[in-house]
Amino acid sequence: MKVLDEVLKGLMDRYKDRVPDVSKITNALITNHLIENQEDIENDHIAFRTMGVPNLGIASFEKIFLHFGYTAEDTYLFEKKKLNARWYKPPTNKYPRIFLSELNVSSFSENIQNIIKSYTNEVTSDPVDALNLNNSKEIDAYLHAALWRVPTWEDYCTLKEESEYAAWVIYNRYYLNHYTITVDGLPEGYNSLVQFNTFVNSIGVELSDAGGFIKTSSDGLLLQSSTISQVCEATFSDGDKHSIAGSYVEFAERKILPEFKNLPKKEIKREHRREGFEASNADKIFESTFSSQVDRKK
Repeated sequence: MKVLDEVLKGLMDRYKDRVPDVSKITNALITNHLIENQEDIENDHIAFRTMGVPNLGIASFEKIFLHFGYTAEDTYLFEKKKLNARWYKPPTNKYPRIFLSELNVSSFSENIQNIIKSYTNEVTSDPVDALNLNNSKEIDAYLHAALWRVPTWEDYCTLKEESEYAAWVIYNRYYLNHYTITVDGLPEGYNSLVQFNTFVNSIGVELSDAGGFIKTSSDGLLLQSSTISQVCEATFSDGDKHSIAGSYVEFAERKILPEFKNLPKKEIKREHRREGFEASNADKIFESTFSSQVDRKK
């Protein structure tokens, strides 16, 4: 799976450059002798945001990871945010899960649809179909390419009034939205989300409080938290520069399933822990890039 390894490395390299909290957290883990390097961190999942329009969206994007042996799993609907999503199981546990979401563009007012489509209509055929999916450089270039022209500040602000998600995608496109540190594999004292959040706070990294600092699934087996999005300086088409939300880091604790609770700790593997996602958790994790959180950093 050399090509997949290269694609994931390309994503992480750019993501780390855009999100200083990644290195800040990794370096603190190394300094505290909890890990030796970035590769010691288990990546629970990575997430991407898309526009639900012809030639783009989940139906297009998923082709990349299905090619590498990922399998499509559960779907989720977020009615208030006008989003839907799906997660993908990796071919082996060496790789992160994939979480893809898309904006239900047709659910918005005609004005918002027209603004979005004025950009996305520049994509006249499914660009993934033109990629050689056995060439990591082609995929890497695509995931960091300008799929449409740079938006105007006015359009960005208009979209943001109705959907902060829409505004995020119109500027950031397919940049990696977040990666996720699995905490349950860390040493004692850091392997619960309560403990890990305390550690993150101690090094000066701010956490999103949307839905509470810890989002918990209905069965109590999936706990998630996240940093507040990195603020990036963005240059819009009119040359104006503004600070906008970029990407962030997520943390996840997957508890052992009841049927495996008596297994010796050293025998516990990924398949013995809670799988999948929870819509109520994800709904609030989305807000890590929203003004309600980002403005707290100012």
